[in-house]
Amino acid sequence: MDIINCINQVSIDCVIFGYENHQLKVLISKSRFKGDFYSLPSGFIFQNEDIEDAAQRVVRERTGIENIYLKHFNVFGKVGRKRQEFLDKLIALNYVNQEEEYQNSDRYKWFINRFISIGYYSLVDINSVIPQTSELDESIGWYNIHDVPELIMDYNQVLQDAYHCLKSDINELSNIYNLLPEQFTMKEIQDIYETILEKTFIRTNFQKKILELDVLERLEKKFTGAKNKAPYLYRVKK
Repeated sequence: MDIINCINQVSIDCVIFGYENHQLKVLISKSRFKGDFYSLPSGFIFQNEDIEDAAQRVVRERTGIENIYLKHFNVFGKVGRKRQEFLDKLIALNYVNQEEEYQNSDRYKWFINRFISIGYYSLVDINSVIPQTSELDESIGWYNIHDVPELIMDYNQVLQDAYHCLKSDINELSNIYNLLPEQFTMKEIQDIYETILEKTFIRTNFQKKILELDVLERLEKKFTGAKNKAPYLYRVKK
């Protein structure tokens, strides 16, 4: 990325959530450099680019999908965000005896400036995602929200803030359906609610509450081979 064409000292941090097998997961990349440097998807904003367009681009480049649900959840601007500490450790491990040369470069000075980051979280159907590495990544993959490795800088706090916001939003917004395929069962919805909120619900009460929101359209029964016991499929109303 040509940093000359990016807005100085403003960045985008994205927390990409997916759901699979009763687990809320988050997309994390591991740097190709020597050392255990794990990161959230992030990036900079081009001078001619809207902020939300930049966030959409960051998520699209890591997931390979379009029409992504995004929610702004916080701005991070504390002085001690450990940006220089992270870069100095990376340089020391990977460029032995060249530390001074790298630390005197204009690119290094640009990166260690204090940055204000705009945080977005995204909800995606995990089965539609093909995780994409960048030129700086060794790998990228899904981690259980409760089993995330130590991340660089303050990204563990960014992740926790996004998770807290998602928990708060789940009862107010109809965004949770972005974690599901186009058609789903009521049980699948309940499983997601219980996983994210870490509590159980009585099935009949839960179904009544969800249907009262009037955001779902009931479809035909799901084919299981047992007609009478087959659950109905639903989708979000157009």
